[in-house]
Amino acid sequence: MKIFKFGGASVKDANAVKNVAAILKRFPNENIIVVVSAMGKITNALEKLTDAIFYKKEDASIILNEIKKYHFEIIEQLFIDKKHPIYNEINNTFVELDWAVDDEPTEIYNYEYDKIVSMGEIISTKIVNAYLAESSIKSTWRDVRDFIQTDNNYREGKVDWDLTHNLCQALLIIDGIIVTQGFLGGTSENFTTTLGREGSDYTAAILAFTTNAESVTIWKDVPGVLNADPKWFDETKKLEQISYHDAIELAYYGATVIHPKTIKPLQNKKIPLYVQSFLNPEEKGTIINEIESSLPIPCFIFKVHQVLISISPKDFSFIDEANFSAIFQLFADKQIKINVMQNSAISFSVCIDYDDRKLPDLIKTLQKNYRVLYNENLELITIRYYDQPTIERVTIDKNILLEVKSRYTVQLVVKNK
Repeated sequence: MKIFKFGGASVKDANAVKNVAAILKRFPNENIIVVVSAMGKITNALEKLTDAIFYKKEDASIILNEIKKYHFEIIEQLFIDKKHPIYNEINNTFVELDWAVDDEPTEIYNYEYDKIVSMGEIISTKIVNAYLAESSIKSTWRDVRDFIQTDNNYREGKVDWDLTHNLCQALLIIDGIIVTQGFLGGTSENFTTTLGREGSDYTAAILAFTTNAESVTIWKDVPGVLNADPKWFDETKKLEQISYHDAIELAYYGATVIHPKTIKPLQNKKIPLYVQSFLNPEEKGTIINEIESSLPIPCFIFKVHQVLISISPKDFSFIDEANFSAIFQLFADKQIKINVMQNSAISFSVCIDYDDRKLPDLIKTLQKNYRVLYNENLELITIRYYDQPTIERVTIDKNILLEVKSRYTVQLVVKNK
């Protein structure tokens, strides 16, 4: 049994959905769980809708109508018969979002976020499943919230592995193709949670682990795992094979091709992960497995919209273990991830992603007990298997504000000159 994951780009329009069906036809008579993300950039649109409902700064009805229009344009191109059941099914599914727009939201933003944003995956999987049937591909639609169970940590649900394993073994009877959602989980109270942005890869890994799948394939718009993002580098190289260790490192530092939590469940059961192109499915992609060799070339990861925060005691005392404990607890409480950090005798510097909702509150809270300085509009560059020429290559016309080196990895927080 195999796990296939198709991201938003692979189902962004009618032709893309048809391509998914064409890929699945390449694997006749095989048992496959197909994990599908929301279509195109719909997760971003649903985040915007959530903000409009919660903060009432924009007209939520206008945003929702655009989301509906986008999906029904795809449906109309896939299903010419306007009496096809998918029209009513998606209309009925959108009723939940209509209610969200009309009702007063709760006071818990993250709860509302998961309830609303999760609808992207529910809608996309229903459309994909209906089109597979239209293409004479037998498939079954399943709600992933029935068998991936998490705690109530909304937007970053922690998987209950034992319960999830038992439910998958009991409920996932694999006979042909199952279409289900990435990114989502459910709680014991039947509330919806999400697993963190870009969490569909993680969903595929969870299902592979709990069903003892033979492999996971992530279908992307790139030929495999590249040593740099083509947006930043004109000349990139495909990595034919990567160890679990290097894959975890690259994902942790921000390589967008793989979600950071994806590798561990696969490594534990030695399940290989393939990254292949949905544009050229016949081509060999990248395999991630238990090899132990290092990568032959440097790998570059760029993260923009970064903020560098310098924290120091107001009385110029040492930054000690008590300070670290309080600071780390604050970041954990506010669900803010630290991308890189460095400390000296009287200061502690951290680099984080810019978030216009979280940053002001974080700075205000830190300023109660510490002296705080910060710089915005920065870039974080990570190089795995670096040397000095590679550092010089990426820092042309940039000032280095912070540099952290280990044996194999260097991280640079930089600002344009």
